[in-house]
Amino acid sequence: MQIVQEGDGKTGCPSAPQDWQPSHLERASLGVSWPRSPVRRLSVAVLALAVGGCVSIGDETPAGGGGAIGPAAFERERLVGRWGVASFHDEKDRRRTEAEARAQCSQAYAISKGPTDGVMMHVADDPKRYELRLKGDAGGRTYLGFEAPPGHPQDREVLSSADNLMTMRFVDPDANRRYGTFVYVRCRA
Repeated sequence: MQIVQEGDGKTGCPSAPQDWQPSHLERASLGVSWPRSPVRRLSVAVLALAVGGCVSIGDETPAGGGGAIGPAAFERERLVGRWGVASFHDEKDRRRTEAEARAQCSQAYAISKGPTDGVMMHVADDPKRYELRLKGDAGGRTYLGFEAPPGHPQDREVLSSADNLMTMRFVDPDANRRYGTFVYVRCRA
């Protein structure tokens, strides 16, 4: 059996030469008979590629992404500053958590401007600060994260934002389960 490693130039998936046909031994080893009609051959080839994951059918959204990018609901300057931070898992604890976040201003979390157009913050499970960008989706939601489609698993969804109070949660279900919903209360200078 001859294996051909030519690409189609678009998807990076291997393609067979146009005149390729399996030998009678290859057909027997596969347990199938190769269709004689060119239309059926093409149908079998397309089906094989689709099953192999090399053909995209329809208007699909990339895995983990939210799809179309829209404007963020606010500018990065709203995020920059010193914040008291706390988190909750149950909505009934929100008011208490806001008070706890306010009490954290003695050890404020600093969000600064990034070197380009983002802000410097930590991501889940990493002590290093990274530049994260605000991005919106077609549904009007705002996210904060790396250069990726809005709603990527490493993003935070900004649930609410005012000059002195913000709430965010991680998009990734596991990180959201562990960390809960974050409340940021702006600290006085």
